[in-house]
Amino acid sequence: MIEKATKKINSKKLKEEIHKNKKDLLNFNFQKSTGQLEKTHEIRKTKKTIARLKTEFAKTMREENA
Repeated sequence: MIEKATKKINSKKLKEEIHKNKKDLLNFNFQKSTGQLEKTHEIRKTKKTIARLKTEFAKTMREENA
């Protein structure tokens, strides 16, 4: 879940977090396809985290441009 502190981060930090989570998601998908991933719930969890971060990023961009 996104913490309250995350909501106060600037857009650059949010981009970095999104990028990091996308890398994690790619690695999870590779691990899943090779049968190495034991915690398959991490894929869904990471996707949801990316969506939440993108939402916060959009809000931040609207506030900065207003």
